[in-house]
Formats: sequence, C-alpha cells, structure tokens
Amino acid sequence: MKSNFTVPLTKIIKEFSLEELYVPENLDELVISSNEVNRPGLQMAGYFEYFDEKRIQIIGKAEESFLENFSPEKAESRMRELFSHKPCAVVVCRNLEISDKFVELAREYSVPLFRTENSTSSFASALIAFLNLNLAPRVTRHGVLVEVYGEGILLLGESGVGKSETAIELVKRGHRLIADDAVEIRRVSDKSLVGTAPDNIRHFIELRGIGIINASRIFGAGAVKLTEKIDLIINIEQWDVNKAYDRMGLERQTTEILGLKIPSLTIPVKPGRNLAVIIEVAAMNNRQKKLGYNAAEDLLKKLGMTDEETEDTNSVEPF
Repeated sequence: MKSNFTVPLTKIIKEFSLEELYVPENLDELVISSNEVNRPGLQMAGYFEYFDEKRIQIIGKAEESFLENFSPEKAESRMRELFSHKPCAVVVCRNLEISDKFVELAREYSVPLFRTENSTSSFASALIAFLNLNLAPRVTRHGVLVEVYGEGILLLGESGVGKSETAIELVKRGHRLIADDAVEIRRVSDKSLVGTAPDNIRHFIELRGIGIINASRIFGAGAVKLTEKIDLIINIEQWDVNKAYDRMGLERQTTEILGLKIPSLTIPVKPGRNLAVIIEVAAMNNRQKKLGYNAAEDLLKKLGMTDEETEDTNSVEPF
C-alpha cells in the first residue's frame, strides 16, 4: 500500500539490529514508503510482472533452497536480474550464509543488503507491524489521551474545560498518561486507531495556575505510556441547561477519525461532578459493551419495556 509518509531505512536497521552486509554511501538519505514486504520467489523464477521495487525483499530458507537447484551461473543470473530492478532493500533471514557474489551484486546495483538471525516469518510479521505504525495515515487532534483500566480514552473539548486536570486525577488514581494537548493519531489498520504524543512534548502537561509539569518525573515511569489504541472518545463540554443529555445510554454515538467510527460519549461539566470517576466508569462500561453486555438494554428487559417506550425518558432534560 502506498503511503504519503516515509520511514528512514536507518531507523529500521536500528529497530531490528540488522547486520549490514552492504550499504550505499547515501544510507542516511534512503527511506521506505511501502508498508508491504515481498519474498522474491517468483522473481527468482523469472517473473517480474507487478514487481514493486518499493517493498523490502525478504530472503529465507525457501528462497535459498530454490536457488540451490540451479547451476552457479544460472543462480547468479537470477539474482542479478533481481538486483537490477533495484529494490529498496534486501534482508536475508536465519543468518544464512551469503556468497561474495551476492554482496558484489548488491554493491554493483547500490542495493542495501542486510542479514538477521530471526526466522523469516517472525521477521516479516514484526517488520510489517513496524511499517504499519510508522507509515500509517495520521492526524493531530487537540486533546488528552489516557489509558484507563486498559481502555484508551481520548478526551476532547475546548481549552480550559478541564481535560488536563482530569488526566492528572486519573494518573493519581493509578492510570496512565499517553499525550496531553496534542495527540498524534494513526490509523494502523482498517479497525484500529493508535494515539501517541509528539516527541518534543511527550509526558508534559500544562496546568493552568501551575504551569508545565513532567508527569513521568513527578508520578514515576509507571504513570506514562508511549502509545495506546483509542477505544473510546469522550467529548467534555460545559453543562448546558437547555440541552438534553443521554440519560439511558441507549444512543450509540460515534466520532469519525481518519475514516473510522469510534464509540463516543458527551459528558457535561458541572460543579460537583467528579470527572475522573465518571471516566473510570465509562471505560469499564465500554469494555462491558465490547463483551456483549449493555446495562441499559438489560434494565429495559427486566422492566418489560421496549426501545420506543424509553424515547421520552431518554430525552428528559436533566434536573
């Protein structure tokens, strides 16, 4: 899949501790733009239709065994044709022995060549996961991301509504902070959004009247986390006496981010309301819904009521 983003090849080398068999002089300038990889068995057989040179090529035991069926001259010819298409990088797994001719071909066509001790399948799956995260479509939202009872909760709302203060209270209660003020959200799959903080403001929180604090330094390393999947979005707003809020929990609200609809709630702020406790309950209730249990629907069944009979009750103005 093509991406508008890139990841430096040097970052991949560091992440997977790859052994450098040959690297071009411009290594620092090389980037990867595809989150898909390829095992070039078909190419070694001479089929290059639909070959994507932007994919990292992974060579394992099967490919090595396939080449051993050829004479040295024919094997070299097949590998020369592969390298002549100039793939962005080639990685040999299982610490397989590499002939000097293999390295010479990489040097001749300026193709980065690496080796890893990992098995082919485990390396491929780990590399795909890494590329999916680093090349994922992304957007930055003004808000706070916290982990509450294992649920990723994204708090949204206008400045000054109390998002950061609520995050501090949640951290004090044993939960973890991922990002404050700016949340970088990435779509890592067709079903998942993952949030993190920009590197330069990670773990910092702004508290009006106090200033900037470092949550990791004050509350310890266990109070923060680098990334978290977004399971629930909570919109915090000032209480509006003229607005009817959902009182039963039967309405299935969602907020769309990067094309995915995430379950959401709107929680009004009012003196005397403990937002931290409310968000804890919202996180636990969201987990129950994912497991198939809805308390509101269960109550209606016990009362012998239908959804239509609750419409008036659900829209009553708060008292």
